[in-house]
This record gives sequence, C-alpha cells and structure tokens, in this order.
Amino acid sequence: MKKIRAAVVGYGNIGKFAVEALEAAEDFEIAGIVRRHGAENKPAELADYEVVKDITELKDVDVAILATPTRSCEEYATKILALGINTVDSFDIHTSIREYRSNLMKICKEHGTVAVIAAGWDPGSDSVVRTLMQSLAPKGLSYTNFGPGMSMGHSVCVRSKEGVKNALSMTIPKGEGIHRRMVYVELEEGASLEEVTKAIKADPYFASDETYVMQVDSVDAVQDMGHGVNLVRKGVSGKTQNQRMEFNMSINNPALTGQVLVNVARASMRQQPGCYTMVEIPVIDLLPGDREELISHLV
Repeated sequence: MKKIRAAVVGYGNIGKFAVEALEAAEDFEIAGIVRRHGAENKPAELADYEVVKDITELKDVDVAILATPTRSCEEYATKILALGINTVDSFDIHTSIREYRSNLMKICKEHGTVAVIAAGWDPGSDSVVRTLMQSLAPKGLSYTNFGPGMSMGHSVCVRSKEGVKNALSMTIPKGEGIHRRMVYVELEEGASLEEVTKAIKADPYFASDETYVMQVDSVDAVQDMGHGVNLVRKGVSGKTQNQRMEFNMSINNPALTGQVLVNVARASMRQQPGCYTMVEIPVIDLLPGDREELISHLV
C-alpha cells in the first residue's frame, strides 16, 4: 500500500515529537522538514531527511503537519492548502476555532484539500471525550481540569512578548474547570517585569484566568513538559439522574500533541474536501489498518 508522505513544518518541541510519531507509523513516510533556517545547523537526528526553508522545495507531499505557533497556523495553512496539500494543526485558542474553521473551509473547497484544525489534546482528543460524555448524559455539566503542568501554547505566547528571553507557563487546576496560571519568565537585560506582566495579563490566552508572573534566573531550571487533564461529566441519561463519568490522563505534552497530529494527518486522507475539527471525524479514521479488521477488533 502506498505510504502517506508527510512534511513537518516547524521543528520545535511539537515538530520533534511529530517526527518521532511519523517514524513509528508504518503507513507514513517523511517527505521532509520545513525550518526557518532550512538545512543550516541541521540537527543530527534529521540527517536522513530533506530539510528546507519552504514546502515548495519538497516533492509529492500529501499532508503538512503544522508544528508552528497557533497564531501563525492560518498563514501557513492558507498557503499550503492552495498548493493542493492537506494540512493539520494544533491551533489552541478555543474562542477563535469557529472563525478559523470558516476561513479555511472556503480555501479547502476551492482547492479540493482537507484541513484538520485544533487537533492537539485540548482542543482535540479531549474534545472527542467531552462530546462522548455529553452524548451519554445529554443534560448536565462538564468540567475540564488541566494540570498541573506546562501549557505549550501559553508558554509560546509569553515568549513572544517584548523583553522576554524565555518563559514557562504552568496550569494549576482549582477545580470545576477553573485554573490558575503560574508564569515564570527569564527577562532580557533592561526589561521591566511590571511591563511584561501587563502585556501577559492583557493577552487573550491569559485574560480569563488568575495569572501570576514571576521572574527567574533560568527557565530551564524549572522546565517540565508533563501535563494532565481530569474531565468530569455529571448529568442525566434519559430521565435518570446522577450519572457521573470521569476521564483522567497524565502525559508528556508535546509527545501526545505530536501523536495526535499524525493521527489526524492519516484521517485527513480519508475525508472529503473541507475543514474539520476532531469531533467531526470518525474516530476509526485516526487508526492505521483495514477498517473491517479494526471493527472486528474494537467493537
């Protein structure tokens, strides 16, 4: 069977783990890696792969895994989808997903391509679990409690602020879906902690949460990529109350995100042209192998 040729765009934490997930997937081959500096200072682990500055330098790419900051996803996806290449990303600003989906839907329909957006673990795989829980207890309340652990999206957001040399944003659960953000910043020489704090708290990533910003000498000294989630649904099935279900996960954040991106890259090859979130994709399409065999094994 012909393997799916995937390109990885961006080679930070998520990009590195996406490459590892592709290497472990028998139905994929790596078409190449797109980095801002191309093959300059090429990492040793990419010695066997073509490393370029632009995806147009690669041949026969079926799908591009966008391992880029959330706020640049739309720019990359718009360009790549127009080339006739599917895209997948882990866009994580929940309040902007519908608008982003609408924007890419038009491009996908025009060029006959597929985009799967917001496909990390939250939004993403957690969204699928929340959907299932709500179907089982249609009337009720769901709570998503993150952490304690590192939020990659929030950390990238802080690192983009003027005066910030490096940053770590930790998510601390307070219960019932309420969180505290503990932000550790390593500042550039002459930067003001007060001004950096104002910029962080004003950003949509942090505006809705209790946020504390602390200066540290070294972010690497406090860095931990572990994270987790506790999903709880309490509600009513039919007319029967007090139905309670719970889902727990403790993970390496970028490793799971990389795996989810490879899963939806596979699923993108099985969808009609359009833009999708994970809750719109049959979960069986995330898995490799023959559908009939999977059904006999899983059902």
